[in-house]
Amino acid sequence: MEIDRAGQAEAFDAIGDHYDEAFPHKEGQIASAEWLIASLPAGSRVLDLGCGTGVPTARRLAQAGLRVVGVDLSDGMVALARRNVPTGVFHQADIADLRPGGPRDLGRFDAVTAFFALLMLPRAEIPLALRTVHHLLSPHGLFALSMVEADVDDFSIPFIGRTIRVSGYLREELREVVEATGFEIVAETSYTYAPATVDVQPEVQIFLRCGRRA
Repeated sequence: MEIDRAGQAEAFDAIGDHYDEAFPHKEGQIASAEWLIASLPAGSRVLDLGCGTGVPTARRLAQAGLRVVGVDLSDGMVALARRNVPTGVFHQADIADLRPGGPRDLGRFDAVTAFFALLMLPRAEIPLALRTVHHLLSPHGLFALSMVEADVDDFSIPFIGRTIRVSGYLREELREVVEATGFEIVAETSYTYAPATVDVQPEVQIFLRCGRRA
């Protein structure tokens, strides 16, 4: 499959710290991180896909004694994450680079988070990305995922002064896609969220807590 990321990384390079200003309240991410912390022994390896600035997810996981590895497409976001979470290890990479046989092998993880990372992919790539997550997890690994509920595919939107392309699913279809790629959904929550910026519309955020099926 030909991968087109034109403009996506550049947009987030430009957004930088403004992302955390626009999204100051991240209760869903914090609650999911606390679930992982309560479920994993100290020293477990956790991969934060689309780590952004490292706040709050990577920072909270690292503070709890977990070994955090972060990946983001944006060099600028990776630089911020390294500054914000000095005990973490962060890489500029595409999730497609981590697929079985891909150019980046980061090893296996006890848990993976993907908070709003997969919505940056066209729908055709999302099942492939989920299967990559399944590959990266240890046999009894945990997966915390969030998406914005929306029936769109590679749709251009204004976002914090830039333009990005996003995809989404309605709730039932999202569950079906996740379960079809090897995960058991153990809990689901949702939040109606109004970002603190005028060019990002209110949204419904869906958070899934999942276990890896063999």
